[in-house]
Amino acid sequence: PAAMAPSKDRISYFYDADLGTSYYGNNHPMKPHRLAMTHHLVLSYDLHKRMEVYRPRRSYPVEMAQFHSEDYVEFLARITPETQHLHLAQMQQYNLGEDCPIFDGLFDFCRLYTGGSIDGAVRLNHGLSDIAINWSGGLHHAKKSEASGFCYINDLVLAILELLKHHARVLYIDIDIHHGDGVEEAFYLTDRVMTVSFHKHGDLFFPGTGGIKDLGSNAGKYYSVNVPLCDGMDDNGFRAIFKSVMQKVMDVYQPGAVVLQCGADSLAADRLGCFNLSLDGHADCVKFMKRFNVPLLVTGGGGYTKSNVARCWTYETAALLDRTLKEDIPQHDFYYEYYSDADYKLKVVPTFTIENLNTKTYLQNVKQQVMENLRALEHAPGVAMHEVPPDSLIPEFDEDELLNVDERYGGQAGKDKEVTRDDEFYDSDGDHDGD
Repeated sequence: PAAMAPSKDRISYFYDADLGTSYYGNNHPMKPHRLAMTHHLVLSYDLHKRMEVYRPRRSYPVEMAQFHSEDYVEFLARITPETQHLHLAQMQQYNLGEDCPIFDGLFDFCRLYTGGSIDGAVRLNHGLSDIAINWSGGLHHAKKSEASGFCYINDLVLAILELLKHHARVLYIDIDIHHGDGVEEAFYLTDRVMTVSFHKHGDLFFPGTGGIKDLGSNAGKYYSVNVPLCDGMDDNGFRAIFKSVMQKVMDVYQPGAVVLQCGADSLAADRLGCFNLSLDGHADCVKFMKRFNVPLLVTGGGGYTKSNVARCWTYETAALLDRTLKEDIPQHDFYYEYYSDADYKLKVVPTFTIENLNTKTYLQNVKQQVMENLRALEHAPGVAMHEVPPDSLIPEFDEDELLNVDERYGGQAGKDKEVTRDDEFYDSDGDHDGD
């Protein structure tokens, strides 16, 4: 079929201004402010006119408990910065504190980014969208009963559980520089979800999991795929290994839906990363997966140099819309000055040279081992689908009171036709610790 630009209603995009005002605290590398920057850069390039833009529904604790333990969700819902000192044992039990601080509005932040991913999955399930984008999601380290690596609730696992209601097989792909450990662990024993993670591995790099020999087990053996990489990974090497592995995965596994976590900390010049990818090297993964025409949920993830995170996800939004963006970033309110770091251009400038330790031989060996493991699967598993389970749990109460029933599927109530609501352009939106 002729390649034509997707019609507007086939791509849905989720954002709420409250996401961009969340604040992990002084000197914490995770800055949700990057989400506001991304959204405004998307607006400045007029990309919102080519998508359906929705404000996500706030997910309910009962939905989070589809994966997370109830006691953990309940604790997150009631703990506040003022009361945390009274609950030190539980704080420790749930790994809260250092990397995963308790901050004002934490649970609301979790409800919003999780709602965006679940809503995206529901729209894909109902054939209402071909692609759903939630840059606030992708918090891949969160575990069943604990926070980890800046992540509290694992929106990806919850979105995949939603997709499994309509699809026998779901594929998860992770191009964040850190291993997608929380998602892999959740589905380690099943063949209904294949997880594929490309990440830096070794030198005690966080989280330390994701070696090439971690393959899944029981029914899930060979359904966890890990591609461990070294410092300095560049576009050419990344492109080559990503495309050959993913082509093989798609041929063998034939998923009904794909979830792609696009952590931007794999870009050059990231504050916590050590790869050397350009915007093109990163976005080529997105373009490659889009070509398969399988329902696609695209999320954010890590990314700690804010200006580059916004550049990356705006560039990838455009790629999903089949648009080419001009290199000069359009002038816009509030955030334009942040892009002076690369002369107001839509490009990533490496701050210092990182030697590429991924030798040809090393990459060849990794690819060979991964391909060998995938050959063990030549035939897509037969998962019989009997009854389709109900959609994401909506608790039983008078829905009219709380939300228009349509909102769940992005009906008029869920829609944000006017993305440029006043509250989305805040004056006081500077980043409090000056970077």
